[in-house]
Amino acid sequence: MIKIRDDILSYREMCDAENVQTLQRGMNFRLNPSYSVILMSRRPNAPYQDRVHDDGITIEYEGHDVSRRSYEHNQKHEDQPARLPTGRLTQNGLFIKAVDKYKENKSRPELVKVYEKVFPGVWSLKGIFNLTDYKIVDNGNRKVFRFILRLSNKQLEERDVGEEPLPHNRLIPSEVKKEVWKRDGGKCVQCGAAKNLHFDHDLPFSKGGTSISAKNVRLLCMKHNLEKSAKIE
Repeated sequence: MIKIRDDILSYREMCDAENVQTLQRGMNFRLNPSYSVILMSRRPNAPYQDRVHDDGITIEYEGHDVSRRSYEHNQKHEDQPARLPTGRLTQNGLFIKAVDKYKENKSRPELVKVYEKVFPGVWSLKGIFNLTDYKIVDNGNRKVFRFILRLSNKQLEERDVGEEPLPHNRLIPSEVKKEVWKRDGGKCVQCGAAKNLHFDHDLPFSKGGTSISAKNVRLLCMKHNLEKSAKIE
């Protein structure tokens, strides 16, 4: 089972983790041979409508527009495309193709690492998800894609299906992360370290601790997070 540590990374650290110089696109199909990567944001000024479902383990991720260079008109007035004028698949199209193959039982669900922007320059690894479905939504202005991703319970190399789902409140909501970050000053509450940080459950999740209250979440550096884990029986 994946241990979601809610790693906190700078933009540079996130790029280094994915072995790339830059991560400019929100959707990155097969950035790594074993998985894809998406960058999500639910901040008020975010350009797309990403959200976490009430079950706490399902993400609805809005597809992306093509580059401004490809259109003369306002992107936000154009339907999100699955293909470029050349016929080549866009990132939307690549994700759609992966969903279709999964639903046709031709492949296992595409694994997707999800990073979420907490503050400018501050990102959190939200976890590893299975890409299971998509839909086309008319938002009154244009048609957009919405991709459905469900939290995976297995390590990347295992890729098993049919596992028992995690309890509904495992994912720490963005609002809680922001509150904890501000309260703890972006530093480990044990030693004041500002690097290798994680969002940690004060009362462990396995012991019934909740993810939906800032009172049970704090910032710990990797050293103190590991020390705490070693003491839990």
